[in-house]
This record gives sequence, structure tokens and C-alpha cells, in this order.
Amino acid sequence: MSTVVQVDGLRRTYQTKTGFGFGRRSRHVVEAVRGVSFTVQRGELFGLLGPNGAGKTTTIKMLTTLLLPTGGEARVLGHDVRDDPRPIRERIGYVFGGDRGLYDRLSALDNLRYFAELYRVPVRDQRRRIADVLELVDLTGRERERVEGFSRGMRQRLHIARGLLHDPELLFLDEPSIGVDPVGARQLREMTATLVAAGKTIVLTTHYMYEADELCHRIAVIRRGELIAEGTSADLKARAGGGRLLEVEVLNGSPVSIARVGEIPVVHSVALEERDGGQILKVRSAAGVDVTSAVLACFDGAPIGRVSSREPTLEDAYVELVGTP
Repeated sequence: MSTVVQVDGLRRTYQTKTGFGFGRRSRHVVEAVRGVSFTVQRGELFGLLGPNGAGKTTTIKMLTTLLLPTGGEARVLGHDVRDDPRPIRERIGYVFGGDRGLYDRLSALDNLRYFAELYRVPVRDQRRRIADVLELVDLTGRERERVEGFSRGMRQRLHIARGLLHDPELLFLDEPSIGVDPVGARQLREMTATLVAAGKTIVLTTHYMYEADELCHRIAVIRRGELIAEGTSADLKARAGGGRLLEVEVLNGSPVSIARVGEIPVVHSVALEERDGGQILKVRSAAGVDVTSAVLACFDGAPIGRVSSREPTLEDAYVELVGTP
């Protein structure tokens, strides 16, 4: 398996000013990306996760040659993003979430014809390529409708069709399902899985943990511009505690001793979390061990709400890794 993306100590800084009006405005240097390093292998779906402002999109823009790095190195498909951007642009596709990037007053077909010209798809191949991508994104029969009448999900599928017109070796999907309804989001996930099964290499950024858990072969987590974890979904769950997770809804006036719960031999960690105006006691224990009875005994018979026991999800691992804002 060959390396498609090689990132070593990648950095991006920029200057900003603070202050308003006629007062003194001071300059500050903001480090958007701080020495990030990772690789993406051919045929892999690599996920890039992190909170808003963590540096995900900045990293993607450097890899797609839209931004110049201020430090470190990055090679995409064997070419340096700083010194040799043109062959990278010819061989990648970039799809971002939102409404930008399409012409609303044109039909889907006219949009694809226009972008086929920009991507220098040979004229003899354009009709076939457009038909192929329309079928892939399930828009065959709707191609002559104006984009302004499309739903959010249809727009996102057309974005993906646009990004695939020139049959790129590497596809960047930057939050493609943001704002899309559950049915549309499922269609996008199925489409993404189909592309990977067909051999495409994909780099995906998303805020939806179930999406990353379902699709990604490997995941990197970025926080404040730094890569803090990398591995499979199972690796991240194990790194963030693993085992089982018991959640107990604590009702008003129910006494609970976190110290007593923490003294249970097989308990790894205990936390009291504010959620929806109430409190949830979260107890991590060794895998395969049910500590429900022992934990409930610490409430001394006081009333409690919902009790659930499950394996940790990727969302649990993510929250533990990045912390709360």
C-alpha cells in the first residue's frame, strides 16, 4: 500500500489585529496549525476530527494547495504542496459543505458541463463522465432542473459529482453532510462507502462521530492546531478509557459519593456531567464487568433516574480527548 499524503510538522500562522475605533490596535500571531504530522495510504478513508477552530479546514486547504504552509512539509501524490502545486490540483477533488461552489440559476447539467471544461475533461469524454457521476449521486433525471430548486442533500450530491468529474485519485470531503437531513446524510455516507470500495482514497472532515465511526479506516484528532490522537476507531476508544460505560441520571436531592464509587475495585474513572439541566454520573469500568449494582449501592437507596450500561462510543472517546470548550 503506497502513501498518498505525507504530512511532516505542517504549520500555518497568520497575523490578526485586536482593538476597535481610534484606540491602539495590537497585532497578534495566531497559530492555526501547529506541527501536524500524519500519512494517508492509497485506498484509505482517513478521517480528520476536531472542534470548530481546531485547524481541520486549514490543514485541508494546505493539502489542496489553496493555502501555503508557513512551516513543515506536505507531499500529496508525490508532489510538494509548496513547490509543485499544479500536478496536485489536476489529480485531486475537493468537496466542501455548504451552498457555495455551484451556480444556482444554471441546471445541474450546465454546472457539470462548466466544471468539466475547468477540469479539462476531454470533450469526447464529457458526456459519458457527466452521465456516470449523475448516476453515482442519484441525480439522473433531475439534471435539467435549476440548482436553486434543489434540496440541501441534492446540492451536496451535486457537489460530489462536480468533484468526481475528472476522476481524481484523491478526494477531500470537508464536512460534506453538514446541514443535511438524516435521509440525505445516509445517502451521502452510502455514496462515500461506494467510492472507497471502488478504490478511491478519501480524506474526510466531519463533526458527526457516527459518520466517522462507520466510514473511516483511520482517524486523526486535532485540537488547537495540534494532532492529539491517531488510529482506528477502536484504538481511540481504547485510548480514551475503553471498558464499559455506566451512566446514572442523578435526580435532585439524590446524594452520591463520587469517592465511594471510585473505590470500587474495577472502576477506572468517575465523573459527574451536567446535561440538559440535570446531572449524569459516568462510570468507566473494566471490559466485561457489570458494576451497576455496586454503583447504585452508593446512592443509599435514594431515587435516581435512567440507568444505562454500554460500550464507549467514538463520541465518548472524542469528548474525552478534546475536552469541553
